[in-house]
Amino acid sequence: MKKIITIGEIVVEIMAVEPGHGFTTAIPLVGPFASGAPAIFIDQVAKLGQPCGIVSAVGNDDFGVLNVERLARDGADVSAIGVHPTAATGSAFVRYRPDGNRDFIYNIRHSACSAIGLTPEAEKLIDGANHLHIMGSALFFDGIVSAIFEATSRIKAKGGTVSFDPNIRKEMLELPGMRAALSHALENTDLFMPSGAEIFLFTEAMEEKLAVAELLARGIKVVVIKRGADGASYFDAAGEVFVPAFEVDEIDPTGAGDSFGAAFVTCWLRGMESRKALTIANATGARAVGVKGPMEGTSTMAEIETFLHNQGGAA
Repeated sequence: MKKIITIGEIVVEIMAVEPGHGFTTAIPLVGPFASGAPAIFIDQVAKLGQPCGIVSAVGNDDFGVLNVERLARDGADVSAIGVHPTAATGSAFVRYRPDGNRDFIYNIRHSACSAIGLTPEAEKLIDGANHLHIMGSALFFDGIVSAIFEATSRIKAKGGTVSFDPNIRKEMLELPGMRAALSHALENTDLFMPSGAEIFLFTEAMEEKLAVAELLARGIKVVVIKRGADGASYFDAAGEVFVPAFEVDEIDPTGAGDSFGAAFVTCWLRGMESRKALTIANATGARAVGVKGPMEGTSTMAEIETFLHNQGGAA
């Protein structure tokens, strides 16, 4: 089986219990939860039984222990997660607003995540990998960007593949070096996985079908557009496949897109037919939104199959 790796942040997430606006007064909080988009992605890959690992860094603290033990227990290779002797593990405080949007306070750039780079352990993990998954949220620090560039080069040189989930907000485009890093990821990707209108950040075209055609013409093999509660679409040279989402009660959507991406990438690498892969990915995302905590809703294949059975469908 092909080994999937990713490179990027590991953090803890601490969440406000009640909806509201910001953190300017004392409020009840719950957590810490294991988190970080690349970490959620690789945890979901691991729970599907696919060989995988992550290049990252945590602090020499309980938050780091919580994350590393969780990833290792679920089956991910944690050998390339460095432990910084003085910097703390990254963190994110999150509060949902009444309209469903979120307020964040991050400590990532100046946390142990700043030590992520091409360590000997990272090089060993990269050299044993067949697939690299790039997440736009991880392209915030020169050391991470350099490691991703090197991993891309090595994996592609031996016939491996790359997937790319932009996972960015528009304002992030103005961070130093961000546009160049995103362009490099897009140029080397085989499977591109934007969310909705995010696709237009990467194309001249501003109509979806034209934007997809533009991306496929650049040599990208597959485009998968994540549409949240509206389902997901798959595009390649042969045409388009759409699969609707499952109706579920939403408790916490954080991490659902990362879980969807992990499930689809895993199924795609296993050679699964596109509609089946989208169905499994949609089910994985649906299960994720039903649980509070960004990594708490990751699923095994048995759990996904049970969910599909209860929904009256089959993968």
